[in-house]
Amino acid sequence: MTDCRPGLHALAVDHGLDPQRTRALLALVEDAPPPRLAERLLPAVGAVAALLVGLGVVMWVAANWPDWGRTTKFALLQGLVASSLLGAWTLPHARPALGLLAWLGQGALFAYFGQTYQTGADPWQLFALWAALALPLALAVRHDAVWAPWTLTATLTVVLWVQAHSGHRWASDADALTPQLLGAAALVALAAALAPWAQRWHGAGLWVWRAQGVWGVVVISGWALMAVFTTRWGPQYAWLGGLLLAAGAALWRQGDLVMLSSTALAINVWALAGFGRWLFEGGSGSDWLGKAFVFGLVAAGLLAGTVSLLMRRHRAGGAA
Repeated sequence: MTDCRPGLHALAVDHGLDPQRTRALLALVEDAPPPRLAERLLPAVGAVAALLVGLGVVMWVAANWPDWGRTTKFALLQGLVASSLLGAWTLPHARPALGLLAWLGQGALFAYFGQTYQTGADPWQLFALWAALALPLALAVRHDAVWAPWTLTATLTVVLWVQAHSGHRWASDADALTPQLLGAAALVALAAALAPWAQRWHGAGLWVWRAQGVWGVVVISGWALMAVFTTRWGPQYAWLGGLLLAAGAALWRQGDLVMLSSTALAINVWALAGFGRWLFEGGSGSDWLGKAFVFGLVAAGLLAGTVSLLMRRHRAGGAA
């Protein structure tokens, strides 16, 4: 990085600045730590450390799988969960990191239990139990370090439940319509429950709501896109696309640019996928080049229009 101070000294001499003004001018380029650096950096470092410790224990168990008995493995994983919960209870400053470690330990313990005792349960039940038992932990810690991974656990529960109740198939046809609509409703309810208006009850921050919203948008748009590539148009394309449009309208009024942008991207992909199938279906020969050109024009126009609307909403929010 270039040192600007000699040039500023020369500028101060040329303009005859007194020592006080010269010091004020030099203070503008002095290296200073970002505001609230320790307050923001220490929780992030603690979260990374918790992930490394938790994954290290899991890999340790996996590396010694044939050498250790069942009791040793259970004792190690249960000890990880118990010590993390005890530390989170007694050490307030380390509570977010230890809460994250306890969440990871819970998942490892449930996974080992399912691997050891083959109960025949569907995978979604394991994730549902994990999410249910981790919910009191997230409510007690009241920090994004625990809430953010919890949203991923809850979303995977919904996705696996839908897959199990759709004949254990990854498809978007008429038979999977009801489970996918119920799953979409559950994802919307999760995002609504973690919204900023309810922060005084759950303690989760803005980025937790955004994370849950992004997971929901990705899953719902994925189900809608799978309906495009079925032999016959799956009804999910219209139903879930309408849900995305309704979410976009609600977020337009709410004004969060991150959530609005992710939803707008999903709507763009949804609309272009449907338009592309309608345009190319039944096309052959020389028609393909012209249709590809039309598709490119529509995609560019839709993207430009979306960016323009997002910038207008951002400026309007800034002015307000």
